[in-house]
Amino acid sequence: MKQYINSAIIALAIIIGFFILSTAYKYKFKASENITVTGLAEKDFASDQIVWTGNYSRKMMDLKSAYSLLKEDEGKIRTYLKAKGVAEGEMFFSAVAIDKDFTTKYDTGGKQIGNEFTGYNLKQNVTVDSKDINKVEKISREVTELIESGIEFNSSSPAYFYTKLSELKVDLLAKASADAKQRAEIIAKNAGSSLGKIKKATMGVFQITGQNSNEDYSYGGAFNTSSKNKTASITVKIDFSVE
Repeated sequence: MKQYINSAIIALAIIIGFFILSTAYKYKFKASENITVTGLAEKDFASDQIVWTGNYSRKMMDLKSAYSLLKEDEGKIRTYLKAKGVAEGEMFFSAVAIDKDFTTKYDTGGKQIGNEFTGYNLKQNVTVDSKDINKVEKISREVTELIESGIEFNSSSPAYFYTKLSELKVDLLAKASADAKQRAEIIAKNAGSSLGKIKKATMGVFQITGQNSNEDYSYGGAFNTSSKNKTASITVKIDFSVE
């Protein structure tokens, strides 16, 4: 009798073991039934802010005289920009940078024998930050008028920005997620299944490039400031369960 009981216990243990193994296999198989897709969203937009910078300098042996002339240049530039329609709150003048310039002296044999002071070099920047892009672009092209007035002025290329990037990013995320879901639904349908819940979602890098340009995307995200018209894009990688 005892032998029969032991045999029954062993048989029951084997059945339970097979049940556990089969359940684990089904769970593993079911867990592996996922669809992973990447959704993409892009949008063209125009910049709504422009930042333009120029710099000017004066070099003289006397520091006080150089500073006086530089401040005169600042006054002329301020007057010039106001005449062009730039508001006082749109222009910003940096602090004056002062450098001592030297030239290296050599003897007749080409050996360095010392340095000679050649004067104080004073530099200052002016930055125009405005929403009126056309106005500032025109000024940046006509800035030679300042040079003709005797100011040693160097102009940089304007930089273009967009003040509603947060809203744009949220909109693109929604569209990229919808694109990913649509792709997953097509895959599931063609495989004879239906799409389940999202198991994992990962946002890709937010990229801003110039429109119709051949700029490369970067790992950390491109951020174009040289083009007035830009293209923003983002990707979203989503894992869906399959039912």
